[in-house]
Amino acid sequence: MLGGAPTRSPAVAAGMSGPRCPQCAQPWVSPRLLPCLHSLCDPCLRRLGALEGEPGGAARPVLCPVCDAEVSLPPGGVGQLTPDCLAGSRAGAAAGCDLCADGAAAGRCLTCGVRLCPFCCRAHRRQKKTASHAVMELENTKDCSQAGKPLLCPSHPTEELRLFCEQCDQPVCQECVLGRHRQHPYDFTSNVIHRHGDALRKLLKNTQQHMDTLEDVLSQIDKMGSAVRSRAEAVATEICLFASGYVRAIEEHRDRLLKQLEDLKVQKENLLHLQKAQLQQLLLDMRTGLHSARQNQRTGFTLLCNDTTGERMGQGGEAVQVTITHKDKRDCAVKPTVCDNGDGTYYISYSPEEPGLYAVCISVKGQHVQGSPFTLKVKHKFREHQGVFHCCTFCSSGGQKAARCACGGTMPGGYQGCGHGHKGHPGCHHWSCCGQVKQSSECLGGPPSDTSSRSLLRTVAL
Repeated sequence: MLGGAPTRSPAVAAGMSGPRCPQCAQPWVSPRLLPCLHSLCDPCLRRLGALEGEPGGAARPVLCPVCDAEVSLPPGGVGQLTPDCLAGSRAGAAAGCDLCADGAAAGRCLTCGVRLCPFCCRAHRRQKKTASHAVMELENTKDCSQAGKPLLCPSHPTEELRLFCEQCDQPVCQECVLGRHRQHPYDFTSNVIHRHGDALRKLLKNTQQHMDTLEDVLSQIDKMGSAVRSRAEAVATEICLFASGYVRAIEEHRDRLLKQLEDLKVQKENLLHLQKAQLQQLLLDMRTGLHSARQNQRTGFTLLCNDTTGERMGQGGEAVQVTITHKDKRDCAVKPTVCDNGDGTYYISYSPEEPGLYAVCISVKGQHVQGSPFTLKVKHKFREHQGVFHCCTFCSSGGQKAARCACGGTMPGGYQGCGHGHKGHPGCHHWSCCGQVKQSSECLGGPPSDTSSRSLLRTVAL
């Protein structure tokens, strides 16, 4: 960065011993302390700092090549930095600890250049600002021979650093006190060392107590972390078990509800089928028993009484009233018979004497049932066939030409009978008396005959 920086000669570099500059890895040349407490030799500092003698030079921030901390150089440049006398003159001293002065030096910080007892070595490695410093055992350093040399002033090489400027916070000699440190408060270095040493020892003692406490706290934190992890795993297991049981219970409840729904559906479907069958039977009975009957033929129907929910009543005892009157002949009434079956059904039978239209009124507890009054059509007495249900009069009469059939059919050749069923006369079986083709039909001709009465089942819903 800077031109004109002094370079060290091979002779000077070869004649120096002890630790080396961490920047150039060469023996120290006028080492100075940066604000971050790292030491660099003068040539390395000048390559980092402002131009020497720059007019009006202000503080310029630079990065320490050791810790990468941003530090500011004084306005006067590198020359105003505090000389590191320990690194330059007493780098290898192995007498006592420079920090506590209680124990013998067992090691030395290659970064700070201070001698350290075993306790201070450990503290030096634990502190945040010095944790990255390289500390070596004293017997491994190569400049132990300089342990007894006095500390000389870099500005006045013949003077020993016996004083300490309180204002500039650096060791000085008598010439410095009389020169640029005039009117600055100062004290003997021995007093400053003891004073700062006592403070450091007190701080180290407090630090040791806090370190023990911190170590206990860290141990407790590790234990608590293990307990938290164990508890979390146990709770996770409980959550999984609870969720599985909850899901299983929901599935079982779902299956029960679906089973109940299926049973209810089957029950309702059966009830609907039953009601449908009853309605169909009701319609059939109303079309037959309540809507049509035969003269002087006893017939009837069954009345089913249901409750308000549509279920069939299981007991009788209701007041059922039935009236059957002729619409054209007011004096022609039919007296019905009501039979209580005791199971919620009532059989009503009647025998009309006159053909025609009748009005059937049915009431329970004084209220008409649904559809009442009904219209009843009474037909004439059922006429039975007097002839033969055959396919051909010619065949039935044994081939007589004079045999006639009530159907009116004849055959060619003078035959009076029908020729149904023969070639040229396709036909079917029929009654010879009236020509009806249905065997169980009523005869349309011939005198009526008495038939036995029959009872029909009639179903009427309330």
